[in-house]
Amino acid sequence: MEDPVTVRNHRVSGNPKRIAGERAAELVDDGMIVGLGTGSTAFYAIQRLGERVREGLRIRGVPTSEQSRIQAERERIPLVDFAETTRIDLTIDGADEIDPAFNLIKGGGGALFREKLVATASLREIIVADESKLKDRLGAFPLPVEVVPFGWQFVQSKLEALGCRAALRVRENRTFSTDNGNHILDCAFGPIEAPEDLERRIAAICGVVESGLFVGLAHRIVIGNADGTLEERDRPQCGVDARRKT
Repeated sequence: MEDPVTVRNHRVSGNPKRIAGERAAELVDDGMIVGLGTGSTAFYAIQRLGERVREGLRIRGVPTSEQSRIQAERERIPLVDFAETTRIDLTIDGADEIDPAFNLIKGGGGALFREKLVATASLREIIVADESKLKDRLGAFPLPVEVVPFGWQFVQSKLEALGCRAALRVRENRTFSTDNGNHILDCAFGPIEAPEDLERRIAAICGVVESGLFVGLAHRIVIGNADGTLEERDRPQCGVDARRKT
């Protein structure tokens, strides 16, 4: 049985993504090392963190993509990498889909490997999104899988043997390349009944770098609603040991 979820609602106003991102930025404490997510909602969190840094907040950031690195540098947020720390206090990131058990699909922006590495190194992760990302079940959004360029066709065939249609991601008539120089296969599985099992089966395929299934990593979700409310959901007893037991 899933842990009960604590829900808090706030009356606010404005762009749902902006209010979610800015709210999460307010949860960052002085002295933290903060994972800086990627995407349209995480953008607002980084923007607000930059404002707080200029107001005196002392943090260091670990960006999950070149996009978030460039934004953080523009916001004058001091940055560190894994050569300087292997523990992150809090990560704020977005998601493409969120199910009731806090399982996620991520990777629409192509940063899924770095996002998952930063999330795994984090003591806590806050996911920010608008209400359209809440789903009863994952799978309407094709699951991104990052793969090495060499032999990607073989990996594609192995993924399709799991029950999906896997398409090579193309942008502006060119094969999409991640910040790590890899390809992405967008895998249309349909409704995903067992995210943890599917994540494990995909990871076992030689040539897969990482999948966009994030299972057991999110601790809080902050949702901006179109009606001007801000909703926060916590999973109680969602500690580091439980998150990493796999």
